Amino acid sequence: MNFTQPISTLRREGDHVLILDQTVLPHRRETRALSTLEDVAHAIRSMQVRGAPLIGATAAFGVAIAMRERADDARLAEALTVLGATRPTAVNLHWALARMRARLTPLPPAERLQAAWDEATAIAADDARTCAAIGEHGLALLRTLASRRRGPLRVMTHCNAGWIATCGAGTALAPVYAAHAAGLAVDVWVSETRPRNQGLLTAWELAQAGVNHTLIADNAAGILLARGEVDVVITGADRVAANGDTANKVGTYLKALAAKDNDVPFYIAAPLSTLDFDCPDASAIPIEDRGAEEVLHIEGTAPDGQPAGVRLAPASTAAANPAFDVTPARLIAGILTEHGLFAPAALDSLREHRP
Repeated sequence: MNFTQPISTLRREGDHVLILDQTVLPHRRETRALSTLEDVAHAIRSMQVRGAPLIGATAAFGVAIAMRERADDARLAEALTVLGATRPTAVNLHWALARMRARLTPLPPAERLQAAWDEATAIAADDARTCAAIGEHGLALLRTLASRRRGPLRVMTHCNAGWIATCGAGTALAPVYAAHAAGLAVDVWVSETRPRNQGLLTAWELAQAGVNHTLIADNAAGILLARGEVDVVITGADRVAANGDTANKVGTYLKALAAKDNDVPFYIAAPLSTLDFDCPDASAIPIEDRGAEEVLHIEGTAPDGQPAGVRLAPASTAAANPAFDVTPARLIAGILTEHGLFAPAALDSLREHRP
């Protein structure tokens, strides 16, 4: 699949990198320059960059930026530790840092800076190719599903797993873009994905590409599935355990349950870098808890188009904010990877291919 990001999510410019700031989308489009290790850590922590593959690639460039100051063992260890502590659930972060460690540790300090830039660039390029391959394999799946019905194929997704969240076409949205390019009619149900409203990023992406879509409240997913208005559910993933249990944005589990109850296939789209063979099952997946303020407060725009925040509940209100949930393997029809579609029980065959 030939896909060029409409706007680069991450690119090197001299001795720093530029990112697309996702915290102001979809209302504004702004880039941010990251020139220090602390800048990169903040960008990941604050979700200026988000999406498991993009987090990994950004962290890799963060290591390169850290090597500019000095490239001794202590500095390398510091960079890996600081970046590794930013987000606990997305395994791509730790995969990318492990790849950077393996590449840089054997080298003398004088050679590490250039090697770090080269390896980070390779990680980003690999992700773009991986996304394209997921799109092609996903297109074959969507063609099969579309052949069973008349009219557009109705796809439901959750959160954002498109080009904004990767260095390429995305994961869950890559098959949708491939289908659209191939002339296969697709309509997408986009859940808002509170409390961060990342579904709005999906709606914005799909609008840019001319893909038909409808934004829904998260809790509307069940009735749409029960009414037979959804043909397939595809989401991304932040970590896939060895047995196929999958962590993704909170709310994914509820969609998988409703899909199972209504005989609608539920698929995960994820690169091999998201598979964690050291994690046996859901019980070993760390779930990030974020601040209550995200639940109590919402960002948008005022009638004059300016950014505006609204408090939804008094600041004294107790609020819990788990950022992810886990969908058990038994609810997942298959996992789309760059090597094809695999049943959760067959993931072990991919060990030798994991980059």
